[in-house]
Amino acid sequence: MNPWLALPDGGPSPVLTRRLRAAHEALVTRVDAPSGSRVRSVVWDSWRRSLGSGVDPDGAPPPVDLLDDDLAAYRAAHPLAAVMPVIRGLLVADAEVDQMIVAVTDAAGRMLWVEGDARLRDRAAGMHFVEGASWGEDVAGTNAPGTALALDHAVQIYGSEHYRRPVQPWSCSAAPVHDPLTGALLGAIDVTGGDHVASPYVLTLVRATAAAAESELRWLHRDQGSRRGRPPVAERRAVPVLEVLGRDRARLTTAAGAQELSLRHSELLVLLAEAAATGEGRTAEQLAVECHAGDAAAVTVRAELSRLRRLVGDELVGSRPYRLLGPVQTDAEEVRRLVARGALSSALDRYRGALLPGSTAPGVRAARARLAGLVRSAVLVSGRPDLLVRYSELPEAADDLAVWQACLALLPAGASRRTVAAAQAQRLRCARRGVSRR
Repeated sequence: MNPWLALPDGGPSPVLTRRLRAAHEALVTRVDAPSGSRVRSVVWDSWRRSLGSGVDPDGAPPPVDLLDDDLAAYRAAHPLAAVMPVIRGLLVADAEVDQMIVAVTDAAGRMLWVEGDARLRDRAAGMHFVEGASWGEDVAGTNAPGTALALDHAVQIYGSEHYRRPVQPWSCSAAPVHDPLTGALLGAIDVTGGDHVASPYVLTLVRATAAAAESELRWLHRDQGSRRGRPPVAERRAVPVLEVLGRDRARLTTAAGAQELSLRHSELLVLLAEAAATGEGRTAEQLAVECHAGDAAAVTVRAELSRLRRLVGDELVGSRPYRLLGPVQTDAEEVRRLVARGALSSALDRYRGALLPGSTAPGVRAARARLAGLVRSAVLVSGRPDLLVRYSELPEAADDLAVWQACLALLPAGASRRTVAAAQAQRLRCARRGVSRR
């Protein structure tokens, strides 16, 4: 179980909220946590730090340290000011549609930019979630940007996991941003909103944005060091695109153009992209297990990765451990994000088929099953006949009895697709009973 994810198994529940609130009450009243509270260790430790710092769980909101000209001057001089166009392009542009607030802090947790959905920002202002306010963990208690900075790791905080009770109606996902040359912590990028912000896919999006910001800072450092041979702005900011849905071989598009990869290279990039979603790399031994259905020596994987790095460039794939060095946009991740937003029609537009359907690599098969299950579940839960009809046309739905039964239940009598659904459902029921139809 990934300890940094708030809701790795799905959505929130009243039971989870009750358990969290009971455990929180036990902590702040200095009694033992109730059995079965299941508070994540990263949250429990943060609560204890907040308690030790003297944060009042019901006290006044965090102080606003910077205002007006002082705030403007501090922001203008801050290194993250140079990458705000990247952050706005990747996060803020869709924030209103996604019902999110996007905040960027300095290394101490002070809010420098707070943008996004205007209605939500007005509500959040009541708890001083505003530009110039200090949201460091030692001041504001457990919260995603403050805790991400305290631990120097991307993290999600769901509703009642917040230490201060006035913040518990909100959820947030945040990732730290570092200077790519010195490694110094510069600040954090945070997304705040409702329960949907605690989904795993939002944390992936925030991590990708932080990686894009660091990549842009790396280019800016290079430009400052030498203006000779500077690449065009469009090339510097191009994010590689990896297409893997409904394709037997992945297509990678970079600033240098598009290329179709071999199956093995396709599998390796998919596995590295999946690992990047959790902020981790992979050893050759791990990739050998994930990439080969049978036994394979790590040296074989190292050779394959060496060829892949020569093909796509050392700036895309790093080693020790093997990992993606910058953001890579995949059509699979775009589908996940659209499902998380509830934009199921757009998700089906992008879901052109299974992820590398011809691959037998264990790690790829697992990623394929996760994505297929996510789309299937979202369509079935939606109860929308139009989405069910579109989903039923996918090859993976052909032998899915639950899909055809849902079509029968929701499609109106006389609809042509309902006739197909009836025939398919009957065929599958007969097959389950071991009766062949003549």
